[in-house]
Amino acid sequence: MQHMTCVYSAWGEVHLSVRFCVLGSGSRGNCTWIATERTRILVDAGFGRKETAGRLARAGHSLEACNAIIISHEHQDHIGGLRSLALKLRIPIYIVPATRDAIAWDEKTRSRAAFEMFSPGEKFGIGDIEITPFSIPHDAVDPVAFTFESHGIKAAVVTDLGFLPEMVKQHVRGCHCLVVESNHDLDMLKVGPYPWFVKQRVMGRHGHLSNRTTAQFLTDDYDGAAQVLVLAHLSEMNNHPEIVRLTAIDALGRRSKADGAELHLATQEAPTRVFQW
Repeated sequence: MQHMTCVYSAWGEVHLSVRFCVLGSGSRGNCTWIATERTRILVDAGFGRKETAGRLARAGHSLEACNAIIISHEHQDHIGGLRSLALKLRIPIYIVPATRDAIAWDEKTRSRAAFEMFSPGEKFGIGDIEITPFSIPHDAVDPVAFTFESHGIKAAVVTDLGFLPEMVKQHVRGCHCLVVESNHDLDMLKVGPYPWFVKQRVMGRHGHLSNRTTAQFLTDDYDGAAQVLVLAHLSEMNNHPEIVRLTAIDALGRRSKADGAELHLATQEAPTRVFQW
């Protein structure tokens, strides 16, 4: 996994690296950190300022060093900490216009927040990171997932979608690090405590990926390029980490060739380790 890009300046050789950490993922909050030597980005803001700062500190990073926040959609587990972060950091918030308009901003935040608009399918850059947002099927106004490319390294964060359209599969090809949802076990969901209409929403084509659907992707459509594979947005009520892990291992084992990716599970309670190239 240690892949370093070198450049040369008047001071000699400088190593450029890409670092990636899922600070937390689940129905109570989602946030991911991606950084280079020049640029540091938060992907979603599901945790408050103090919690985000604490998780970053555990990963060896500083909240104050963050250059931008990008938002995937307006659900509370992705924007719950956005107000406090926006007021504290005063950094650009990259967001789809419909998503910005769907959030109930208070006047103070609206007047102080520095919004930068983007559209699904149109690449944009933050520092030395190129970001490609692409539409995903989820019950939000204009939800997106993202790929990130810098110094020859590509990563993707793909959660909160009811199925995997062909376009999504194409976008995540060639990733060194792939974060993909494995939200629920169908049997646990069906017998669980959720009202039926919520179960239908979760299982629907604009809900969340089941372990089974993610496993099918890993067996049939995943290109095997990732050195790090992170399964994320696990339901605490309708899933179990060992079911997720074993289902994914079985799916990867049924591929036509072994790929050797490191398999990790993102949790609600703590950051993943920092992956670095």
